[in-house]
Amino acid sequence: MKKLLLLTVLIFFTLQNLSFASVKIYSEEGKFGIKDQADNIVVKPKYNKIIRLGENGFIVQKKSKFGIINSNGEILVPVKYRHVERVLGKYAKLGNYGDFGLYDETGFAIIPPVYDSIDLLFGGMLLTYDNFKYGVADLEGRIILDNMFDDIYMPKPNIMRLQYEGNWYEIEQVTSDTLKLPEDVKTVKDNPDFKVSNIVVNTGIASGYSVVTFTDYLIKVFSSISPAHEDTIDQLMLSQGAETVSIFIKFSWLPKYPFYYARNYYKYVRNPNNGPLFDVKKKLKSKIK
Repeated sequence: MKKLLLLTVLIFFTLQNLSFASVKIYSEEGKFGIKDQADNIVVKPKYNKIIRLGENGFIVQKKSKFGIINSNGEILVPVKYRHVERVLGKYAKLGNYGDFGLYDETGFAIIPPVYDSIDLLFGGMLLTYDNFKYGVADLEGRIILDNMFDDIYMPKPNIMRLQYEGNWYEIEQVTSDTLKLPEDVKTVKDNPDFKVSNIVVNTGIASGYSVVTFTDYLIKVFSSISPAHEDTIDQLMLSQGAETVSIFIKFSWLPKYPFYYARNYYKYVRNPNNGPLFDVKKKLKSKIK
């Protein structure tokens, strides 16, 4: 009976693999489609790119937009996003502006498309950014830390630093080389596997301003120029993957640059955590309290 069950399981997985192997990506006149092993066309060649996602999905590009389809050509995630990034080979981060989400190969939104950005952290955690605040989620879609922190980063795989209301805190997992926060993060303080402490962090941001002057405002204004430029280049060029070189040579991104730059610049200027005024504001708040 056990042998029969084992044989059934093996046949099932073999059929699954054959099903995925039964399709192949092909190109015709610079466009990509999908055929089965008998060379029958399953998906007509209408995409600029087709990239495998996990076992059963494909990231596709049509003109300058991205989405997800399955091996039958069914659209799982609408082809409407300008930015795509494959994460760990089986997830896709898709988004435009303020609607980034993380999807699996079936098109299911593990992380809903409501964030300004999503980035992979150590330990299979995800850094989310929304309305100038950072939070942490996991690859199961669970929210570990709400978006209420001014900054979060990991200097080492087993250490996380968080800034909340002007104060820096450090969480270190002393029993492991990689940090993995529990679902109920409130238990960290009482957990012997973790060490939680208040720290002083030099973030490299100018400090020591005792009076808010016009110069301080100028510093904030000009400090937003470089990050806005970097984000604009990333959105217009680097997110295009293999086509980056051709896009750069053709300069097709230039007409879009002013619009994207203005939008990104406005975002950085509005950011209450950007520039020396952030430190001034926190110091004034602490004195009022």
